[in-house]
This record gives sequence, C-alpha cells and structure tokens, in this order.
Amino acid sequence: MKTNCLKYISFSILLLLVVACSTKKNSFVNRNWHALNSEYNVLYNGNVALELGINDLKTGYKDNFWEVLPVERMQILEEAMLPGQKTKNQNFERAETKATKAIQKHSMNIDGREKNTQMDEAYLLLGKSRYYDQRFIPALEAFNYILYKYPNSDKIYEAKIWREKTNIRLENDALAIKNLRRLINNNKIKPQVFADANAILSQAYINLEEKDSAIAPLKIALNSTKLKEEKARYHFILGQLYQSLEYKDSAYIEFQEIIEMKRKSPKQYVMQSHAKQSELINQTEDTVAFLKKYVKLFKDRENRPYHDILNYQMASFYDKLNKKDQAIKFYNKSLRSKSEDIYLQATTYKKLATIYFDKTKYLTAGKYYDSTLTRLVKKDREYFSIVKKRENLVDVIKYEGIVQNNDSILNIVSLSKNDQKGFFEDYIVKLKAKEVAKKLLEDKQKKENTRSNIGIQDIDTGPRDRIKTVTKGVDQISLPPSVAAFESGNNNTFYFYSPTTVSYGKVEFLKKWGKRTLNDNWRWDIQSENTKIPDQEVITNNNNNTAIDEVVEKYQADFYLKQLPTSQIVLDSLARERNFAYYQLGVIYKEKFKEYELSASKFEMLLKNNPEERLILPSMYNLYKIYEITNKSKAAIVKNKIIENYPNTRYAQILNGTITEENTITQTPEDVYKTIYKQFGNQEYVTLLGTIEKSLAQFAGDDLIPKFELLKASAIGKLKGVEEYKKALNYVALNFPNTKEGKQAEEIIKTNIPTLEQRVFVNDTLSKNWKILYKTGARDDEETKTLIEKINKYIKEKQYDTFSVSYDVYNETESFVVIHGIKSKEYSDYFASILKDSRDYKILNPAKVISSENYLVIQVKKNYNQFLELNQ
Repeated sequence: MKTNCLKYISFSILLLLVVACSTKKNSFVNRNWHALNSEYNVLYNGNVALELGINDLKTGYKDNFWEVLPVERMQILEEAMLPGQKTKNQNFERAETKATKAIQKHSMNIDGREKNTQMDEAYLLLGKSRYYDQRFIPALEAFNYILYKYPNSDKIYEAKIWREKTNIRLENDALAIKNLRRLINNNKIKPQVFADANAILSQAYINLEEKDSAIAPLKIALNSTKLKEEKARYHFILGQLYQSLEYKDSAYIEFQEIIEMKRKSPKQYVMQSHAKQSELINQTEDTVAFLKKYVKLFKDRENRPYHDILNYQMASFYDKLNKKDQAIKFYNKSLRSKSEDIYLQATTYKKLATIYFDKTKYLTAGKYYDSTLTRLVKKDREYFSIVKKRENLVDVIKYEGIVQNNDSILNIVSLSKNDQKGFFEDYIVKLKAKEVAKKLLEDKQKKENTRSNIGIQDIDTGPRDRIKTVTKGVDQISLPPSVAAFESGNNNTFYFYSPTTVSYGKVEFLKKWGKRTLNDNWRWDIQSENTKIPDQEVITNNNNNTAIDEVVEKYQADFYLKQLPTSQIVLDSLARERNFAYYQLGVIYKEKFKEYELSASKFEMLLKNNPEERLILPSMYNLYKIYEITNKSKAAIVKNKIIENYPNTRYAQILNGTITEENTITQTPEDVYKTIYKQFGNQEYVTLLGTIEKSLAQFAGDDLIPKFELLKASAIGKLKGVEEYKKALNYVALNFPNTKEGKQAEEIIKTNIPTLEQRVFVNDTLSKNWKILYKTGARDDEETKTLIEKINKYIKEKQYDTFSVSYDVYNETESFVVIHGIKSKEYSDYFASILKDSRDYKILNPAKVISSENYLVIQVKKNYNQFLELNQ
C-alpha cells in the first residue's frame, strides 16, 4: 500500500514539473517557475561572469593622465572582430551564453506578450556582455529590443542609458546628447542611474570638444553617485576640463578635493592630483612651500610606486628655475624609477634632449631624441615633430664625430716622437687605473654575492650555530667560500656545487700560480714571472667563466704608436675630411640652429687649418654674414678681404651690389621653377639662366632656392662644360649642405665629375655608333629649321627607320643638328655626300662625321675645335 502511494506521489510531482517547464502555457506555476529559474540560476551565473569580466577590464586598463580621462575605464582595441572569432574576454562570452540560454529556454512569448518577468534582465545582460566585448552593433540591437518589447520594465531607464553609451562608442555623440537630455528630465530615475546618465552625457560633450558644456552634467553626476572611485575620477576629469579651459583656480580646487579624500580615493588619482597642482601654480614664487610638500611626499613609503611622477615634478621645478644640473638629476631619477607610464618616459627623454640641445651638446641630445621616439605613437603629430628635430641633428652628429676623430689623430701625429710616447704612456696609466677601479667594484660585488649565497646555504641546509667567522677586533671577516663550506659540516654545501665558489677558486689559483699546463708535478714546472696574472688582469664574465688577459699590447706605448698613419696621402685625406666637416658644421649651426658664435668658431678653425681653395671663399662669406649680426667691425674686415682678393667671384659681386634684377617676377617660386624646368628640357639654357638669376635675387631665403641653384649648375654644365659644372656644383654643395640638393651636388662631385674629367678622344675606328654633325645657330633660325626639315624628309622618303635627327645645344651661341643611328664611318661619309650632292636637297652646310664616344667628349669638355684639329 505504502509503495503504491509513493509511486502516485512521485508521478504527480513529475507531471507537475513537466507541466511547469512548458513555455507555451500561461499559468501561475509556469510563469513563476521560469522566472525563478532565470533569475537564480542562469542570470545569476551570467551576472557573476559579467562582473568578473568588468573587473578584468578595469584592472588591465591604464589611464593616460596626460589627456582628459574618459568617464568609463574601458580600453577600445583597434583590431576588428572577425565573424566566428572568439571573444577577447571569456567572462563576457560566458555572460552572453547565459543570457542567450535564459532567452531560449525560459522566454514565454504568448500571444505577442512576454510572460516571464526576467526576460528584460536577460536582454540587458546580453547587451552589456556584447558592449564590453566591443561588439557594439549587436549590443545596440539588444538594448533597442528591451525598449521596443518591454516599455513598462523597471530596467527601461538603465536600458536607455546603455543604448546611449553604445551610441557614443559608435561615435553618434549628437544623437546620444539629444536622447540623454530628454532622459535626465525624468524624476523617476534612481540616483545611481541618474549619475550614470549625466556622466555619459558629459563624455559625449567631451568627444565633441564642447568642454564647457561637459562640466555641468559631470558635476551633477559627481553629486549623485555614492561610489568613491567614481567621485575621485569625476573630480579629476573636472580638474582636467577646468585646466584645459584655463580656469586654474577651479582646477586646483578639484584636484585638492581628491587629495583630501585620502584613502577614500585610489592612490593613482591622489598622486596625479599633486602633479597637476604643481603644473597649475607658479612654483618659482614659493619654492620653500613646494620643496617642503614634495619632501613630505617622498618620505611617505606608500608613495614609492609613484616616485617616477614625483621625480619628474621635481625636475620640472628645477628646470623652470633654470637649474639645469639639478633638473637633469631628477629627470634621470624619474627614468630609473621604472615607470609604467610610457608617455611620462617619452616626455622625460624629450625634456633631457631639450636641455642638452640648448647647451649645444647635440650628440647627447640626439640620443635622447632617439629614446623619445621609441616611446611615442608613430601616428601622433608630436612624433613627426621630434623626427624632424632628430633629422636636423643627424649631420651634426656625423660631422662632429669626424672632427673629433680626425683632429685627435692629426694632433698626435704632429707631436714629436717623445711627446707621442709620453701621450700614450699617460693614456695607459689612466686605462690601468680605470680597469683597477672596475676590478675592485667587481670584487666587491662578487664578495657580496658570495656572502649572500653562503648565508642562503647555511639557512637552508644547516643550523645557525655552524656558521663560522673569524673575528678580528670589531670587524668580521668572512672565510673564503670553500673553507666556509667545509666548516659548515654539511655535504650539500660542497663548493664544486656552487658556480660562484668555483669561479672564486679559479681566480685565486691564477693569482697565485699563473697559467699551468695540466701534467704531473705541475708545481715544480719552471714558470716565468709573466705567467702570473696581476689582480687587475683577471676579469670574470657574467657566466662566471674566467677569461685571462695577460700583459697585453694595450699596455705598451708601441702598440698605439705603430697604428698612427705615416703616409702623407692618408694624412692629407684626414685633413680634407676634417676641414669639410668643419665647414658643414659651421653652415648647420648658422642656418638651422642660429648658433652664430658656435658657427663662427667652426669657420675660424677651418680657415686656420689650411683648407682647400674651394672652402676658403664660402667660409669667409659665411663669416661675413655671421659678423653682420654679431660684430659689425669684423664683418667690414672680412668684406674688404673678399672684394680685394676675389673681385671676379659671385660673392664679391653680391657684396658690391653689382648683381641686380631689372624686372620683377610676378609668379610664385613654384610656378617659376616649373617653367624653367620645362625650358631645361627644351635646351633653352641661356633663357633659363637669365630667369634663375632674377629668381635668386627676388626669392632669396625661399625653400626652393637650392633647387634653382642645382638646376642652374646643370644648365651651366650643358653650356660651358665639366669644369664650370664642377664649380657650380661646388657652390651648391657648400652653400646648401643640409638640403637634398646640396647633398646631391656633393655626391655628383664625388662620383660623376671624376668620370667626366677622365674622358678623352679615342681611336674610333672600331666604333659601332656614328653621328653626322651640322653646326648651326639658334633653333628658331630659318636656316636651322630648313636643315632639319630637309634631313627628316630624306629619312622619311628612304624609310631609314633607325635614323633620327636632333637639335643639340653646344654653347651660348652655337648648336648642332645631329643625325643618329648610323653604324659605320664609311656609311656616314656616304650619307653626308648624298645629302650634299642630291639635287632635291643640296645641304651645303659643312658636315662632320664623329663617333658617339668622341661626340660625348666634345659635349662634356666643349673642345670641338680641338677635335677638328686632330681630324684635319
């Protein structure tokens, strides 16, 4: 009987559960069953996962206190999610899965209405998980579904806020502002939801750069929220907004509010508030108060993780007081604090670079700029600004290195043999002292490491009363590792098991016995004194392997003396390279950095060093320009020297005022350059040179001047030959050494000009390429036009497809009409005779047959008359 009752009861309960699980029946049991199952099972676990994911986001997020902080701590990743790709945070994936499960298994959508009261919570969880997973479009769909399907939900306002947060992430800031302003006028919103609405409204204004409009809603959010972390963050953002709007007093008060919160605020906000306050006040007005405050902050042990910030502010304080040495000290301390703030590191390196740049220590400044660039985002405007400054230092670093290296070699070579030997002996003494100091430091560190290792071994493997030391007076001297190990009485401390003690033993052996071969009776081997290794010659590397440097050549003066160059060719080359580096440095310091005193010193040093002829006049002219600014009397002396000693040069003509312009050019420099570039292609060299002369006078100082000068040099080369071309290029290289054109000119001088200068007339009997030359005048002359027309007509009639005709300028007054494409001298003579004797053409102009190789020579060296004499 009892068994039958249990069966009936079990069957009834099972039937009740089956009926309750149905999502299609609108009954009291069904509704509450699915609501409870959703709330306390699926949604509970989903919300737990969501909270864990949010905590992970906040923990991993690094605020950039150099910019206005975002209201919400959430790092937006640039890479997009691909379809089917796993989520960035597994907790959000789990939360979304739980929300989806609740909707799929517990939704009771009957007759178009939802009967499960927890479904709005499920969709809200779904939207939040997608939002934090940075899938904003699907998140927006979930929030909109709540607003559409559940207009009477108690979560309706929260859903509206989350929808606008998503709109802001999608950069629909104007739409979010419109919807939020309508929402915050509703009095039914809970305080925390009201605070969130005003906070994100402020964020929308910040995104639109309407910072003054962002202040009011953020203040309301600050007064409405009960969360201490949010209060501190909102105070900080308000301070930043006031600071950006230059309301310094209001900003100072906001940061002070955070400081007064003390432990109620996260430590990072407090320390950054101190830093921001120091930026808002004039530290130089009350230096005592500032130093007193920061000394107190340094003493607080809790502030140790923030010493990077404190040291940076101290450095800025001394920087403003123009105490650069103290500033450098604290900037370096800030860098040694191992800061996690990458932008702080970049700014610190930039400040150090600026200090050394102002001190004209450009080599050091360049290194700090390099360190700055490695810590900046390459897309930022600041990055490109630093890149430009760094590029300006490239040539300085290069040429300063050349000057330092070559000058030192030449100075030593100029000494007598005894003085050279004395110089290197002094150097060797300093070298030994440095290595002894280094060895002492290494020994000290080694002993400290040994003591530390022994202590650890004693603690780990043996009782304290077994630690043996020898006491002498007050001082305690630790025994050698091997002895201490044996006396400890513990087999585990046998010294062969410790790399440190093994290394120590090897060093001690080498000091006492020197290098010994591994054989019997090694003690009795006769060893020279030189085989023992002095203390300063024993060096151990990081792997505790001992490397032996015997009495090496570097401690002998002869080792250095035999490396000195003795060939006069080498010495002359070093001197030329050094002199050119002096010239380049003088121009760089003058043109780029406006360091006139430093520039003048480089030019003066150059002129004392017996420079090449090509460097003398440009150096004197640059000195004149510098002295015009710094010393008028010296400028007059240099000017007179240039006019007296170099009267026919362009520099003298400039100083005399004989170079003038007759007509003013109305075009822009860019348009003029385009015009003359076309003229160069059309071989209108004379016209081009006239335009360039006017342009140089009118556009002096323009960035295109180096281009004008280089094009002018090319035109001069086309008209006057390689020698004049070389002079014109030299002018460009020396006057614009830091421009692309100046470097190009210098490269042409080094590589192309020597090749052109070596060209001479050759025996052309074996040549396979010949030309026929007709000497003519200008292109527009009737005689020239007629000549070209006749030749082209003949070539076309006879269908000589491989032949062609060109008009080539030779000099200012003479040109050639040239027939190309002929394969032999004999046929060239035959072709010229046909053109001369043919009744229909009768070209009576004298024709000259020449090989392509020799034609190139006459165009390069302008020696056509010499060619005629050789071929009479």
